[in-house]
Amino acid sequence: MNKADVAMPEDRRRFFRIDDAVNLYYRIVDEQTVVAASNTSDDVLSSCSLITALDVLGQESRAVMYRIEKKDSEVAEYLKLMDSKINLVAQALLQQGNDMSESTVCNTNLSASGLAIEVDSEIEKGKFIEVKLFLSSCVSVILLYGKVVYCKQNSQTDSSSYQIGVDYINLKDDDREILIKHIVKRQMQQIRENKET
Repeated sequence: MNKADVAMPEDRRRFFRIDDAVNLYYRIVDEQTVVAASNTSDDVLSSCSLITALDVLGQESRAVMYRIEKKDSEVAEYLKLMDSKINLVAQALLQQGNDMSESTVCNTNLSASGLAIEVDSEIEKGKFIEVKLFLSSCVSVILLYGKVVYCKQNSQTDSSSYQIGVDYINLKDDDREILIKHIVKRQMQQIRENKET
């Protein structure tokens, strides 16, 4: 695994970070698992990215929809209804096909280049992990791989928990875009909540 595969410190500064409660599942994996996942085809339906793929296709279809609306508003309205139906089916498939039963809501410091989470036991620096993130704001599940860059005992809570920092490895651009969208939406929501209080 070369250094280019992991986000460098200067890259991390380019991304916003938020503290968020995220539903996630993680497990320690070996380097071969990470390499194999990185070498899989860029099939739009791989790695839990059905919603991501639909989002990308949705962006591409907006320009076409604009032209259709100018010519025939009824056809455009019908196509929008079909798009909504497809999104509902995709969300149902996402909930069935991605077993998040082992996941827990975890306080997470999240960015588009890495994350920090609280874990029950120490995980050695340099270990590789697989993480499934459920992002409620985008109704997306992202499967990603990362490398532990630090592990320290959590001083804020009891001494039996640890905080680990993880840099993503070979995160797909589409999944990074979904992460960025989630972060921006959550930042706006947190700003509104702070103004209200």
